[in-house]
Amino acid sequence: MTNFPSTFSGARQPEPRPTKAEVRRAEIIDTARDLYEERGLAHTSIQDIADRVGVTRSLFYHYFKNKDELTSAVLDALVADYIEALTYWDRERQEGRVDDALLSVVKLLRIGVFEDSPLHAALTSNENSSLYLEFVNRVAHHIAMHMIENTVQDYGRLHEIRIQHLYETFYVLILGVIGYLRTHPEADDAVIADVIAQTLYLDRPEG
Repeated sequence: MTNFPSTFSGARQPEPRPTKAEVRRAEIIDTARDLYEERGLAHTSIQDIADRVGVTRSLFYHYFKNKDELTSAVLDALVADYIEALTYWDRERQEGRVDDALLSVVKLLRIGVFEDSPLHAALTSNENSSLYLEFVNRVAHHIAMHMIENTVQDYGRLHEIRIQHLYETFYVLILGVIGYLRTHPEADDAVIADVIAQTLYLDRPEG
């Protein structure tokens, strides 16, 4: 009888250990994020980041071409945090309780819009408007993909999915809700939840 390798026998393979270069790159990203939080985006230089990490400026350029590329990596880390929170929301919500799920996801979107941190404030300033747009576009993409691959599948087991173009619908809806909350922070969560439900044609309990 042929002895197949463990990958065919169902044995779980250990996660590969990160390389030294990967660890250093992650350290630079984390340090940049910390300094952006402490000093603001505009007041943090490459030299500041290199000094905090304890590397030379030339070594920094081995990992990132410039500050913009590093900032893009920091945005990816912010998006990853947001998706982690969304994953927790998905895990904790109860199937069939659509209204509860809607209200809680609106609160989660508010966190993304109004998170109180110097980095977030810098992103939403006029001088970094293009960077903020890039951030919300990435958020919209990843939330849309998460919803399609997870939440929609769960919903479809109990309800009919009545929209086409799922990705496009979620993407536009997410951008719209974030934009509306930025300009109308006093908006009632229940109203936003109604807009989401109507856009997605969700089945909701009567009464």
